[in-house]
Amino acid sequence: MTSPLVTAIHSRDNAFVKDLRRLAQDSTQYRKQGRVWVEGDHLCRAALTRGQRVSIAVFSESFWPLAQVEWALAASKTIVLSDALFADISGLESPARMGFIIELPAATALQPDAATVVLDRVQDAGNVGSILRSASAFGFRQVLALKGSAALWSPKVLRAGMGAHFALDLIEAASLEDLQPLRVPMLVTHVHEGDFLHRAELPWPCAWVLGHEGQGVSAELEGRASRRIRIAQPGGEESLNVAAAAAICLHASASAR
Repeated sequence: MTSPLVTAIHSRDNAFVKDLRRLAQDSTQYRKQGRVWVEGDHLCRAALTRGQRVSIAVFSESFWPLAQVEWALAASKTIVLSDALFADISGLESPARMGFIIELPAATALQPDAATVVLDRVQDAGNVGSILRSASAFGFRQVLALKGSAALWSPKVLRAGMGAHFALDLIEAASLEDLQPLRVPMLVTHVHEGDFLHRAELPWPCAWVLGHEGQGVSAELEGRASRRIRIAQPGGEESLNVAAAAAICLHASASAR
């Protein structure tokens, strides 16, 4: 591989810098630009490990002399930003000093028989990212986010996902009609009704439906489900955080396979 083109930028008014700032700080900008900002060593490694092609590698000026040894050939084009400029762009309290711009992965067609996680208007970016991590860990490769859910490739969801995005087939802004082709049983989480998870015989593959943080799963979607499942809480709490509930349910399915 030939040495990459390296460009140093120090101006806040540079067109690339303006686009990158929007990409790093606006949760839906990736849809407009068709590309994703992946910030930090861990996420960048995860992207490369999963075979993602890097369009542009971006480094802070102070880090670039060290980065060249390991990262110089990660992309055909490299941008080096002044430290102050990188910090201004970064979405992190402590800027990570490096990041990649990758092309937004093409939308995949729904796989009718795949183990699936359905997000029904789950809005908190941290929750969504955590659920993606659990889905990847427990063998649920397909994740379908209904309209009203947090933007799957937003910077905050990417950080919370810790690289899980690159191991999953993601479908976002979906409608209820988009679920029609699913042939696997749909299981909905419920606070007070349904079979207790620890006693249930869980089908595999299946689709777990996880609902809005306050409202839960919609009545229409609940009506389509094969079963309601609840998690025993002997400690007496009223409910669990949706990301915690997801981890418990997906692990139970993986263990029952």
